[in-house]
Amino acid sequence: MKILITGVAGFIGSNLTEALLKQGHEIIGIDNLSQGNLFNLAPFEHHTQFTFIQSDILDVKSFIQAAEGCDVIYHLAAFKIPRFGNAYDTLHINAQGTQNAIEAAVTHKAHLIFSSTSDVYGKNPNIPFSENHDLVIGSPTVKRWAYALSKAFDEQMCFAEAERRQLEFTIVRFFGGYGPNQHLTWWGGPQSVFINNALDNIAIPVHGEGLQTRSFTYVDDHIEGLIKAMLVKESRGQVFNLGNDREMTIVDLAKMIWTMIRPGTEPKIEFIPYSTFGNYEDVMRRVPDITKSKTILGFQAQWQLEQGLPITIEWQKQRRKLLQNSKMNSCLENTESLA
Repeated sequence: MKILITGVAGFIGSNLTEALLKQGHEIIGIDNLSQGNLFNLAPFEHHTQFTFIQSDILDVKSFIQAAEGCDVIYHLAAFKIPRFGNAYDTLHINAQGTQNAIEAAVTHKAHLIFSSTSDVYGKNPNIPFSENHDLVIGSPTVKRWAYALSKAFDEQMCFAEAERRQLEFTIVRFFGGYGPNQHLTWWGGPQSVFINNALDNIAIPVHGEGLQTRSFTYVDDHIEGLIKAMLVKESRGQVFNLGNDREMTIVDLAKMIWTMIRPGTEPKIEFIPYSTFGNYEDVMRRVPDITKSKTILGFQAQWQLEQGLPITIEWQKQRRKLLQNSKMNSCLENTESLA
């Protein structure tokens, strides 16, 4: 098949591209490189079945043109949690970008696979989260809800456009992805920052008391779920949780990562009060019910943290070296040009 992937240079996008190329598909990748990294595309940048287009998902004309002849559109590009700002960008980019993805899918009669998030469940107290649960969002004065609301709006747009213009779609809600090609800042998730700090022998920052829980999913499991969402016809018009249903506190994750990197030493952890973030609100538990994904998609997460984290840590060590060498080379080039 011919497949378009937005956010192709990002964490999920690059891993999905590599998997689909191995299966013989033709891939068109879009990314504006605001958060994606060309290093993620290096393994297949010269692959004859891969085309990279540096473009923005807000450019609807370019989007529709890139999708010509495509059977499937994976819409992965998004702007993320405005913890410290950028609430407007989160709302605008995610809403308009998804509308453009829908326009491209409708125009070319492609199957749209839209990447949503576990954030949409918000403050729902019913654990584990099932796809038919209510989405419980906090006060509009708390900007952290902008991301969840943008994704919930996008989901509703998919359903509305299916009714209005026969859009063929599948929605997947990711839970806590980690692994090679993850972003190395908070954008990539707490594990990215925790690994960096442990490698540097710096205290790991844990928000609140660290008793909030999350479910962490190794990237290979997410990729398997995404491919199943494409291949299983019964996925059309449905919403699926994609994640590992093992629940872990953030402080336990921090201790696990520290022990893997610095065995035999006492974990250094710095507890940071939520009050330092201003008007912020955290979700205290987040666990998926994957019954529907098992039943319809045949999806079951296979990787546990004890397996996936060592691979991720080793990858992150190598990526940090690569980035450092790249910066050094860039400085040398600038020095030469000045001379």
